[in-house]
Amino acid sequence: MHLSTTLIRSLRNGYTRRYVSTSTTVQKRICIVGAGPAGFYAAQYILKHLENSEIDIVEKLPVPFGLVRFGVAPDHPEVKNVINTFTKTAENPRVRFLGNLSLGKDFTLAELRERYHAVLLTYGADKDRTLNIPNETLRNVLSAREFVAWYNGLPGFENFNPDLSGSTLTLLGQGNVAIDVARIVLSNVDELKKTDITEFALEALSRSKIKKVLLVGRRGPLQVAYTIKELRELLKLPSCSTIWRPNDFRGVQEAVPKLARPRKRITELMLKSLSEQSKQPNSSGIFQPVFFRSPTKINGDDCVQSVEYAVNRLEDDRAIPTDEMETIQTDLVCRSIGYMSTNVDQELNFDNRKGCVRNVSGRVLKRTSTGCDENVADVEGNFENGLYSSGWLATGPTGVILTTMNNSFGVADVICKDFQNNIIRANENRSGLDLRGKRTVSWAGWKAIDEEEIRRGTEKGKLKEKIVNVDEMLKIADGK
Repeated sequence: MHLSTTLIRSLRNGYTRRYVSTSTTVQKRICIVGAGPAGFYAAQYILKHLENSEIDIVEKLPVPFGLVRFGVAPDHPEVKNVINTFTKTAENPRVRFLGNLSLGKDFTLAELRERYHAVLLTYGADKDRTLNIPNETLRNVLSAREFVAWYNGLPGFENFNPDLSGSTLTLLGQGNVAIDVARIVLSNVDELKKTDITEFALEALSRSKIKKVLLVGRRGPLQVAYTIKELRELLKLPSCSTIWRPNDFRGVQEAVPKLARPRKRITELMLKSLSEQSKQPNSSGIFQPVFFRSPTKINGDDCVQSVEYAVNRLEDDRAIPTDEMETIQTDLVCRSIGYMSTNVDQELNFDNRKGCVRNVSGRVLKRTSTGCDENVADVEGNFENGLYSSGWLATGPTGVILTTMNNSFGVADVICKDFQNNIIRANENRSGLDLRGKRTVSWAGWKAIDEEEIRRGTEKGKLKEKIVNVDEMLKIADGK
């Protein structure tokens, strides 16, 4: 028996996989926009707790997993194991993955709300916060987000090509993203060859002349945002010495007994490393955290030569600039001071200053609501019925994947209860997105891409070799 080309394409795109039941029960149809951790965790929770629910997970890229695929460092494959759980969710017969579809381009928020009983926005944060200081646009001033996107193979960053010809990189910010960049730059390339880092990044890092990485923060050792796991990995990095500035630790030892356990452990690790730094053997790389410094100006003509800093003092955990200044030479600067989300549809109540959707407990506020004060927002009728947000789009870029999981489970619980309490009235079936004329990638299409990446990686002795060109992804997904 021969299948028509149309039917084959329909099977590949998942159109005939579901929605064929003759039951008269109304299916609660939900659209999740964004196939990253926030979206998958929410879907997982809804499937378990909401009967007769069917979920479309819509993603602008042809490939799923968002920050897990494009944000987690390539030398942290264990963190990516969560993909196994997400895969089980995606392969549930009540779930459909629709890749290569963008909110604001291929469909509107109004269209989604008309075609689904509930819409959950989880499309993350894709813009950088800026310093707004002189010369921030110099050629060698980049963002850590761009750097991570480059070595992790996010489409559109394959030609990023950071200039690694200098000897010193300065990372402005002291979170886990900055630590990841520092570790990747200072790592032995032979170790990175075993990961899924992109081939072009691997080649550039093999030619890198950077020997010193500065990690600069506004506040002190007691306020660092990176976690103990990431710091410990950097401290143990072969052929790399960690150099602390002793003056940054005045009064820190005395504060240790009063600290909460997580903060106490990481502070004790820093103090231990400080006490042992004179015993470190000479090495080819240097990692140097710098505290109590706020950048005020970047010096250079065409590219960076140095950064000027205000020396800060702490007041109630806030960094207060003093009249003292310090200038530190560097060849490359990477901002790592946080991300912001993009408003992709003007119907959305979006806070442009904070870079997130205005919401309370995941419920999106009506556009007439300009604040997020819970006492005001809980007034009946102040929410957009059936519209929700979770993950960084809702909270801002805070926490780790576990934080996102907890947030998304919480918002998914709100969605389930709104259905169960008839706040969302599922009185009639909804049609879902009209996919006619749209080139979508189904879960089967993603699996074809994944298999090809694994095949290419095996040829090079790697876990996988990520495909970064969208057109190439689409051809593989279509079986061409």
